[in-house]
Amino acid sequence: MKKPDIFNSKPIKPFLLTLPVSIFHWEVSIAEIIPISLREANRFIETHHRHSGRAQGCKFCVALSDELGVLRGVAVVGRPVARRLDDGKTAEVTRLCTDGIHNGCSFLYARCARIAREMGFRKIITYTLAEESGASLRASGWSCAPGFRGGGSWNVPGRPRTESRNTGPKRMYYKELR
Repeated sequence: MKKPDIFNSKPIKPFLLTLPVSIFHWEVSIAEIIPISLREANRFIETHHRHSGRAQGCKFCVALSDELGVLRGVAVVGRPVARRLDDGKTAEVTRLCTDGIHNGCSFLYARCARIAREMGFRKIITYTLAEESGASLRASGWSCAPGFRGGGSWNVPGRPRTESRNTGPKRMYYKELR
């Protein structure tokens, strides 16, 4: 077999590959809601949440994954923190956190309400900081209660507590589950 003569062969034309620009602007979509443990949810929250830390307990946790199976958001639902609202028929979304996936927060809020209804709860609530818009909550059918709630410190001489970064007033959002 004769060896190719690489020095006297014809020059090879350069191969130009053109790809559509849209391939580089890949839009990831929401694939599914999956159950998740509180430990896994807290790990995600510690990495991605802007202003809150770990959740202390829960009734259930759910996660949002994309079509590649990557975890994109979590929600933690538990008993209401406010004693007067803890009637056994009300659930509270205590933490909700995404990595910024489009419509992720609205999707998680809607799914939390649906799961809570299936579990027998009559109402679901959550709180946002006063400077947050609440657009995701309104988009998923929640209503804003009039006025502000909370604000101030939980630290009292009889029961000292560490100060939180979130001591300002909050808006309460709710959804009646029929």
